[in-house]
Amino acid sequence: MKLTKKTDFLIIGSGIAGLSYALKVAGHGKVCMITKANEDESNTKYAQGGIAAVMYHPDTYDKHIEDTLIAGDGICDENIVRMVVKEAPERIAELIKWGTKFDKTASGEYDLAKEGGHSAHRILHHKDNTGFEIERALLLSAHAHPNIEILDHYFAIDILTQHHLGLEVNSRTPDIACFGAYVLNLRTNEIETILAKNTLMATGGAGNVYSTTTNPSIASGDGIAMVYRAKGKVEGMEFYQFHPTSLFNPGERPSFLISEAVRGFGGILKTIDGEEFMHKYDIRKSLAPRDIVARAIDNEIKIRGDDYVYLDCRHLEKGAFVKHFPNIYQKCLDIGIDMMKDYTPVVPAAHYLCGGIKVDKNGRSNIKQLYAVGECSSTGLHGANRLASNSLLEAIVFAHHAAADAIQKIKEDPIENFISNNPLAKKNIPNWNAEGTSYPEEMVLLTQSLREVQAIMTNYVGIVRSNIRLQRAFDRLEILYKENEALYLKTTISPKLCELRNIINVAYIIIKQARNRKESVGLHYMMADFDLKIKHLLP
Repeated sequence: MKLTKKTDFLIIGSGIAGLSYALKVAGHGKVCMITKANEDESNTKYAQGGIAAVMYHPDTYDKHIEDTLIAGDGICDENIVRMVVKEAPERIAELIKWGTKFDKTASGEYDLAKEGGHSAHRILHHKDNTGFEIERALLLSAHAHPNIEILDHYFAIDILTQHHLGLEVNSRTPDIACFGAYVLNLRTNEIETILAKNTLMATGGAGNVYSTTTNPSIASGDGIAMVYRAKGKVEGMEFYQFHPTSLFNPGERPSFLISEAVRGFGGILKTIDGEEFMHKYDIRKSLAPRDIVARAIDNEIKIRGDDYVYLDCRHLEKGAFVKHFPNIYQKCLDIGIDMMKDYTPVVPAAHYLCGGIKVDKNGRSNIKQLYAVGECSSTGLHGANRLASNSLLEAIVFAHHAAADAIQKIKEDPIENFISNNPLAKKNIPNWNAEGTSYPEEMVLLTQSLREVQAIMTNYVGIVRSNIRLQRAFDRLEILYKENEALYLKTTISPKLCELRNIINVAYIIIKQARNRKESVGLHYMMADFDLKIKHLLP
């Protein structure tokens, strides 16, 4: 263990949330951004559809607000929804200033798409790889700033709190505070310490809790698990959004996403015998909000015994379709599907976590000096179900608020003297590597446990749930938790071991909070309620 650096702003994660925050705070101090993979590897990179914002008449803020509240099924914080929607144009302008290029029409206006749950065309996009374009632009701007240091292949293990400093949290000092993080340098295999005046958690989602996900392999809920272990507040974890239409291509991981914008463009969902079915579930048919569409597809697959349903795009004009969705079209061609001639097989896949680290309107967690922004946070915007393309918007709005708050805090310099007067003593820091012993069978234990967690979550805590399934999931996961904690204490620290630990922690929180929520709402849907609804809708 060695003390490697002190910084003003520590950022864990390198997606849109972390990068936009970095660009805003860099003029006020040194910024250190760490990411466990390549710097461009994040959920942002894989966002196809775009970013929602009210741009032109006749669309209005009130319409966007209403659409968000309806999708959130009564659980949204309306004040937060209004804040995010009304700030959208200003934050979009900043993305453009940093170099993001959104598609335009021949007349020079932005080419706005429409997606499920939206009452107007308001999705700015760059073809069908909007996230990739935003990530590209922000990384270029970050590299150009002398105060921003990006350390890739650095794995955050845990955040530093008073407990690691050898201090007690008592009635006089009840607040937990964050002073940085322990990180594993994957190039040297040494655990290093980074001390920071302010820390931002921007670690993204946790899709790899499930067997089938559109998330990259890095999405293992690391930030949420770290904060939970440090006694931070985590909420809304029962609301896991399954994207209705991932490409059915067995063996491919992550699942390739067929953007919701394809249905907004006119794609129609059908059973494998070519019959439309969404009219049985919602008057908006294939453009209903994601939770409704995902449950409908899941139900059709189960009652029919099929492996997938079809997305029919054969009736759409090829030139316009390929222009809007070049990567999706080419991907399907690569596996032998011409979307203009063939049905496209699709299935739901774990896509987006609507809950996470509880934060206020400035992105502050209940742990002092610790902010959380992006998919790892719970802001009140999404409620029980995220409206399509609101996630990138949420990230840049809350990064803006968190940056403004952190800049003010750093001007007051509240912990500089504290850190300098209380150096980390070696006796207070666990000797991570000395105790662990690598066993030949370690990877077998990790991979098998990961498969078990993912199977438990997919089969028992998926799109439609029941009390007996949740109880069984809880009982099975408790065994895996105890096994993995024992392994963690005696095995040399590695990314795979830490990711498994984090995935188990996140899975536990999802199950716990799903069991605590008795009513069906949004993405949390119980079997009995779903059966009653279907019985009512069917002739």
